[in-house]
Amino acid sequence: MNSPLRRIAQTLALFGLASILPAAVGAQPPAYILQWGSTGSGNSQFINPVGVATNATGDVYVSDRNNSRIQKFTGAGAYLAQWGSPGSGPGQFQNPYGLATDAAGNVYVVDQTNNRIQKFDATGAYLTQWGASGSGVGQFNGPFAVATDVAGDVYVADVGNQRIEKFSNTGTYITQWGSFGSGNGQFYNPFGVATDAAGNVYVVDEGNQRIQKFTGTGTYLAQWGSFGSGDGQFQYPYGVATDAAGNVYVSDRLNHRIQKFTSAGAYLTQWGSSGSGNGQFEFAFGVATDAAGNIYVADSDLNRIQKFGPTPTPTKATSWGRLKSLYR
Repeated sequence: MNSPLRRIAQTLALFGLASILPAAVGAQPPAYILQWGSTGSGNSQFINPVGVATNATGDVYVSDRNNSRIQKFTGAGAYLAQWGSPGSGPGQFQNPYGLATDAAGNVYVVDQTNNRIQKFDATGAYLTQWGASGSGVGQFNGPFAVATDVAGDVYVADVGNQRIEKFSNTGTYITQWGSFGSGNGQFYNPFGVATDAAGNVYVVDEGNQRIQKFTGTGTYLAQWGSFGSGDGQFQYPYGVATDAAGNVYVSDRLNHRIQKFTSAGAYLTQWGSSGSGNGQFEFAFGVATDAAGNIYVADSDLNRIQKFGPTPTPTKATSWGRLKSLYR
């Protein structure tokens, strides 16, 4: 016998109203709000944006990877500023990937090919840097992501060394954890890292198709995920973010979607599919949230940022070209 929800859906479908039902019982995906970006090197243009972060006032920072710069916007997508150029000097980048902000408004950028973290103030003024190529304490081998916690400490996903390294906000080494493998606390390409208000650390273990959860000192707590396209499964996830309620958002890259979970890993909802329309993705990379509950996604192959939130805001979308990503 059909369930009551199924009978309601069938009835509504007769009148073309089935779309008012949520995609999953008890968990409705956020609404598409707006987008910005186009292919190029001008203001508000991107060539493979991969990282996105927000600050306490709702501004949005984007790592514009192949333009070797960071761009700053309002939460509505209005261009504010940019900094960076190709190179290895202070304030220059070679493949800027992940980025994060702290409570003071400082911005931390993973300067991947230079194997370092660079720190800037909210306006892009250079403050400091740390890191060098290697596998020793405080060194990196192709880092991808960075996150900060409520205490101001900084976590770096050191992918080539299959570990997470933890630092003070001035770059002083604190601790590390991880090694290559598929066991608890091991990694096969830890591409993404995020923290929550309780001090937990979430790591995207991309090659193992899972999320792992740790304490701020690296003690293993839990994990979830497996390879596939079903609810709670992944095909090469990349970015991770949390919101004020402790929910966890994961960019499920080759499934072209964002999945939302509780802090314990229980599946809640998802949205997205392959395409260039509103709410669709071609390789979603970085994901971030703001204090208002909005979610920002770096839709890398389509050179745009998409914004989603609990309340739809009618906005005319911007059109743009498409450039294939250099990274898969």
